[in-house]
Amino acid sequence: MALALAFAGPGVASVKDAVAQPAAAVDLLPPDQKVSDTVTELAGWVVASKDSQGYPFAIMDKAAAQILVFDGEGRLRGAAPGLFGSAIGDHSAPGVAGLALREIPGRDRTTPAGRFVGGFGPSIDAGRVLWVDYDSAVSMHPTATGVPAEKRAERLATPTPDDNRVTHGCINVAPEFYEQVVAPTFAKGGVFYVLPDKASLAETFPDFVQSRATAQHDEKKHDQPAPR
Repeated sequence: MALALAFAGPGVASVKDAVAQPAAAVDLLPPDQKVSDTVTELAGWVVASKDSQGYPFAIMDKAAAQILVFDGEGRLRGAAPGLFGSAIGDHSAPGVAGLALREIPGRDRTTPAGRFVGGFGPSIDAGRVLWVDYDSAVSMHPTATGVPAEKRAERLATPTPDDNRVTHGCINVAPEFYEQVVAPTFAKGGVFYVLPDKASLAETFPDFVQSRATAQHDEKKHDQPAPR
């Protein structure tokens, strides 16, 4: 497996065993592609703090074009490349949810960052979809084949994230990953954590950053020599 999650960052060591990769986890990440320390620490914090309240969760790293899916107990269900909004940015433009895809300006085709509670629900033109953030009309779905010029399947298959910014804001994954991992894991909803492009982690996930800072502070105090 290309994926190696240690979950040993500050404040996370106590949940190494709780956040474990089961043998059946699906790994579609390119060979030798690593998962960032931020992602592993965030996943450990979600489990340790019970931030997802027992619901399954996904962490999406836009910069690395990676999607990691966990069940309600924090076990890794799968990891795969993803396609994200073609515009760099962490917020949705006002009113973008009410526009048809072709009407969304290029600069507004962002995938917003943050913590979102989502689940399956109806849509106007795509049937039942998995909403990541209903308010900004961001969903996760299999790669579409209706626009050959975008070459979405080919983009997912390349070994780097450089060409994975192509959507109008929604998140695309390979059909097999969607059917095997995403759809069954989030059948009853879940929590989605999308890492930012430009915004700070403190702005995007304040509770996580505060917890990490506290853990680092405690660790430094523990490492100081005792007074004589």
